[in-house]
Amino acid sequence: MRVLLLGLTLMVPVGALAEIVVPTRTIRAKEIISPEDLETKPRDLPGAVTDANALVGQEARVALYPGRPIRAADVGPPALVDRNDLVVLVFSSQPLSITTEGRALGRGAVGDRIRVMNLSSRTTVTGRIRSDGQIEVK
Repeated sequence: MRVLLLGLTLMVPVGALAEIVVPTRTIRAKEIISPEDLETKPRDLPGAVTDANALVGQEARVALYPGRPIRAADVGPPALVDRNDLVVLVFSSQPLSITTEGRALGRGAVGDRIRVMNLSSRTTVTGRIRSDGQIEVK
């Protein structure tokens, strides 16, 4: 049996280079990222951030080094509550609302859940950080 192939086109996938975002300087953990801190490089790397605008105003969660790709988990919203900050604990279950003072045992941004020590009872509770810096306990 003979097979005659005419006009055979072999299609080989070729990876196109995408642009990734890299720091221009060393950015330490807890620093806020500004536009001057970033540049783009032609390179395709799965998991690397490709939009510099998404990083501006974010806080570095780990040290970011010049020329190395930035991953989404390396940055996040700026922390509103730091460890050992005095915070207001709020428990609200209509019609009851209780507020007391607490000490943050963790660090986090709006919406993060952190542990807090109630200073009145010395009990540790977990709550979600609200936009006003108070900790909502359920």
